[in-house]
Amino acid sequence: MQILVLYFSKGGNTKKLAQVIAQGVEEIEGAKALLKHTDEVREEDFLSSQGVIAGSPVYFGVMAAGLKRVFDEFVGTRKRMEGKVGAAFATSADASGGKETTMMSIIQALLIYGMIIVGDPMSATGHYGVACVGEPDEGIAENGRKLGRRVAELAKKLYG
Repeated sequence: MQILVLYFSKGGNTKKLAQVIAQGVEEIEGAKALLKHTDEVREEDFLSSQGVIAGSPVYFGVMAAGLKRVFDEFVGTRKRMEGKVGAAFATSADASGGKETTMMSIIQALLIYGMIIVGDPMSATGHYGVACVGEPDEGIAENGRKLGRRVAELAKKLYG
């Protein structure tokens, strides 16, 4: 079972958060994380995954154009993505920098794809997904691993 951890990152902080989320996915027996930058992802990566965890830095309160481009380009896969698990994550340069609105823009795209959306588990500190200011510290990294595990666990329940 494969979970795509998809991210756009320029400065590296979103990539670092994506990497710890992928670690969480791989902590679940039978789950494999496919970690892809938006420049590397292919339509087949979407279709062969049972879940997608997508992340972006905050760009004007929404996802970066690089991530939006992927959702726009792969729109033809929508009906084949229905029922798969989706989740979001974000990074910003400021505490009030729009992380939640960015995650909501990602969640909106995942909903349009017909995906089953999950947020953070109750044991984490967020709601809509994992987010951080700057580089993820150990607390955020643990929340990222929790989100990765949660998506993988649900996908495993749905797809065996």
